[in-house]
Amino acid sequence: MDGDLPESFAALPTKPDGRRARAERTRAGIVESAVALFAETGYTATSISAIAARAGVSEQTIYYSFGTKREILAKALDAAAAGDDAHIRIIDRAWVRHATSAEHAAEQIRRQVAGAAEILSRTAGILDVVRGAMNTEPEIAVLWNENLAQRRLTQLVFARALAARGALAPGLTASRAADLSLAATSPESYLLLTRDRGFSARDWEHWTTRMLVGTLLDGAEASG
Repeated sequence: MDGDLPESFAALPTKPDGRRARAERTRAGIVESAVALFAETGYTATSISAIAARAGVSEQTIYYSFGTKREILAKALDAAAAGDDAHIRIIDRAWVRHATSAEHAAEQIRRQVAGAAEILSRTAGILDVVRGAMNTEPEIAVLWNENLAQRRLTQLVFARALAARGALAPGLTASRAADLSLAATSPESYLLLTRDRGFSARDWEHWTTRMLVGTLLDGAEASG
């Protein structure tokens, strides 16, 4: 009973769980190795044995830790999208609230694009692997569609916030605004410009912001 412990014992720090920390490092190493191989040789051509060799673990360790190759890719994507270990949906993240609380509609768009740029810097390469495999791997197509639905929902939250301000261009619905934002902030757009055409991430962010401000907002809001 904690209430009966001497104060000196009650104040002792909890001993770190070394076994759990080692397991987490092993899992992280497996994910990192798998993502690198997926990018180099493609998802389908990458075997569990190749991942194990790259990560310096046994195949059994991978099966025990993840079960399937698809689960490794899913974990990699989830971790990259979140950027941390907190189990918080993207739409509930602080940066989303920060964007929608902006004083002006144009500033909201600037903030939401900045948030998208940060996430894409971590996820665009992994999503490229997913997109490349989904035509031949039905389970990967499911993963792509789930991620697409999450990205679209996030853009709908932003579009509804703009609509609530009365800031959308005449005739533009929140649903259509979300679709346009989804296209502009897609991993395909990000990789086309940053990887293939030499844009910096900041260049992409500035271009996307200007394009969305001009497309989504009415004249008065766009200049605000």
